[in-house]
Formats: sequence, C-alpha cells, structure tokens
Amino acid sequence: LCKALAEFLFDTEEAMVRIDMSEFMEQHSVARLIGAPPGYVGYEEGGYLTEAVRRRPYSVLLLDEVEKAHPDVFNILLQVLDDGRLTDGHGRTVDFRNTVIVMTSNLGSDRIQEMLLDPSDENAYEQARHEVMNVVTRHFRPEFVNRIDETVVFHPLLASQIRGIADIQIASLSKRLQYNDLGLEVSPAVLDRIAELGYDPVYGARPLKRAIQNWIENPLAQRVIKGEYLPGDLITIDVGADGFTFGKLGAGSLH
Repeated sequence: LCKALAEFLFDTEEAMVRIDMSEFMEQHSVARLIGAPPGYVGYEEGGYLTEAVRRRPYSVLLLDEVEKAHPDVFNILLQVLDDGRLTDGHGRTVDFRNTVIVMTSNLGSDRIQEMLLDPSDENAYEQARHEVMNVVTRHFRPEFVNRIDETVVFHPLLASQIRGIADIQIASLSKRLQYNDLGLEVSPAVLDRIAELGYDPVYGARPLKRAIQNWIENPLAQRVIKGEYLPGDLITIDVGADGFTFGKLGAGSLH
C-alpha cells in the first residue's frame, strides 16, 4: 500500500523509506534514529531516520509495527509530527514537511478477528474500530495519538481479495521474467489454488506471498537454472491431479 502511495505521489516506488520499529525496542536505540552525539561511536554515520529523509525529503516514510518501539522513540516522533522537522546528531535540521508518514500497528488485531465475522456488517465494523481505538489509546500517550491525522482500521482480507492479490503478484513475476526474454501464462485454476493455499484471515496477505514463493517461484527458478526454458519461450502453469504443472510453448512464442 505504501509503495503504491509512493508511486502515486512521487512517481516511483523507490520513494518509500521503511523502518522496522521492532529494531528500536531498547532505550539506547533512540540514538540510531537521529545519530549519536559528538564523541560517541557512530557519530559519523548519522541517524537512520534523519539520513533517509535528508537524502530523500519527498518520500513516504513507513514506521512498521510502531507499537514495538521504546517509549523514548515517541518523544522523537512527537517533534516530527508536530513541527515537521527534527535535529540530528550533527546539529542539522531535517525537514519532514514533504514527507508522508505512515505508521502500522497490530494493536487490537485480535479484536478485529473476533468481531468481524461478517465483513458486510457495518455495525460490527464500527464496534470493532471503537474497541481497537481503545487499545491504541491505552498503549500510546494522548499527545502522541492526538498528533495522528487519520487512523484507518482495516477489514480482514476476504478470499476473493486474496485471489486478486495473487493475480497482481503473478503479474509482477511475469514482468520479472520478461527481463530474461521469458513469458508466463497461468490458468485461472492456478490463481484459485494459490489463493486457497495462501488464504489466512488472521495473517492477511503474507501467507499468500509464501505460497507463491513455495509453489510457483521456487520450482520455476529451478527449471530456469536447469535450462528447461530458453529465451523466447512462453512458460505455462496449470493445475493437474498431482498439483501444479509446468510446461512451455517453444522458442519464438513471444514474438
């Protein structure tokens, strides 16, 4: 989602900076975000957060699993969310005013799964959203929550939506194969089966990515390495009695 937002706003997916906040669970890790003060180890390197934004101010900044960060990290984020700037360990002011900040959290996700058994029930969604926000406000300080412009509570992904994501992922794989002058054609049955293998209402789309990697990408890569596919071939994938079947149309099929 953040990659799509970066491409829409700044014309490239590369304009996204992702920071895994679980790496900043300890108090001393705060210095890694803005850079160590003069005289300390790592002073020359600069801060992980400030350097990323200083080099690319027009970007989408993703703070993934923000609830796992140490409380002192939020003191840093307060200044960013309020003033749109931050002073790093070198004393330089880094401008965040052209940066879109997105924070993700799993707080209250268990409540969403319990309450949203029927995705079309808007009353259940509003109640689940209320429960989630109660969890969020108990975890974060009020002044931090108050600086967040918009909070979005996502519905659990449906099986039909997982199939749509599978279609997008397979299209991405096809695009990568084109760099080796290989085409890819999968049957609708493949998308149905992959969506079935990768559907997990608790863990979202991540199991789908693993399913595509295990059942499609890895076997396909092994066949390419063995030389079973040559430039110009059109790779075909279908579902048979024993699982996925891989075939090809001969050289020149792409032209």
